[in-house]
Amino acid sequence: MSSLILENLSYQYNDTAVIEHLNLTVEKDEIVCLLGPSGCGKTTTLKAIAGIVTANQGKVFIDTKLVSDEDTFLAPEHRNIGMMFQDYALFPHLTVADNIGFGLAKMSKSQKQQRVDEMLELVQLQGCAMRFPHQLSGGQQQRVAIARALAYKPSLLLLDEPFSNIDTQVRFELIADIRRIIKNQQVSAVFVTHSKEEAFAFSDTLAVMHRGKIAQQGTPEQLFSAPNSKVVAEFLGQGIYLNADVLTATEYSTCYGVVESLIAHHHSTDSGQLYIRPHHLTLTPASVQCEQTVKVLSRRFIGSSYVYKVVVNEQEIEVAAELAQSFDINDLVTIKIKPHTVNFFTDK
Repeated sequence: MSSLILENLSYQYNDTAVIEHLNLTVEKDEIVCLLGPSGCGKTTTLKAIAGIVTANQGKVFIDTKLVSDEDTFLAPEHRNIGMMFQDYALFPHLTVADNIGFGLAKMSKSQKQQRVDEMLELVQLQGCAMRFPHQLSGGQQQRVAIARALAYKPSLLLLDEPFSNIDTQVRFELIADIRRIIKNQQVSAVFVTHSKEEAFAFSDTLAVMHRGKIAQQGTPEQLFSAPNSKVVAEFLGQGIYLNADVLTATEYSTCYGVVESLIAHHHSTDSGQLYIRPHHLTLTPASVQCEQTVKVLSRRFIGSSYVYKVVVNEQEIEVAAELAQSFDINDLVTIKIKPHTVNFFTDK
């Protein structure tokens, strides 16, 4: 059963389309990430799901119940959703326990206390019940926010850039922990971010947004290895384009030699462009300048390797090389392209 269905959703602000004919399905217990740059419509989509904004067109179903269309509109408090905001929105004058129990007014005192205790244990804050938000770290505040959002057992959890204020050193540990908590409670979730690293770590499915629409939806692995457009390919990671001619189902001719694909593709055109990512490239020493050699423009040390900036086909790219393969600035290096799952786009 689907926890959320958006059908043909559109929203205009000052006659400008922010969301345009958007369709999305979130399955039961699935975490879906709306991923995209600022201004692509992802936060507005989240607000339309929550009922904070009213869509101009389309339908919203939560747990198969129609909550919004041209004739129907349920207020946010009647949609059985939990929300977690970028700034956590905790009540500063309430204790941790009171923050978590804020939405449990319909429960008896004993039921409420039991549920708060359960949530404190779930987010591993058993000793913090009587503290106030200002007495907690950022990560602890986030755990309180997720506990409050899940306390009354919502059908759907909505998270708007929840990790942006967390220190980088602990961010991914916290992401793993929050994901575990959500999965433990068997709640479906929609998560908004512009960070592909956060999206890869937190979600089951990515929905990459572009100009108010979903450009592609699938697992992180599917979208990274097989983007359906240049927009998706570029957003999910740095790369360069090389003009290419199709030789066979697994071979492409480029100015840097024949590129081999690990998966066969059948194309309706004989020419297009390959999108080559840094990890598809290797650098080897070269003594003579030729078509496949370039100069090292800069290098930086990142601990386990060096990262070298080179210009390939008039496009800058940074390529990592092991410490044993060390180059200096202005050294000549030969570019080689490893066999990989090729991303091929037509010129059209």
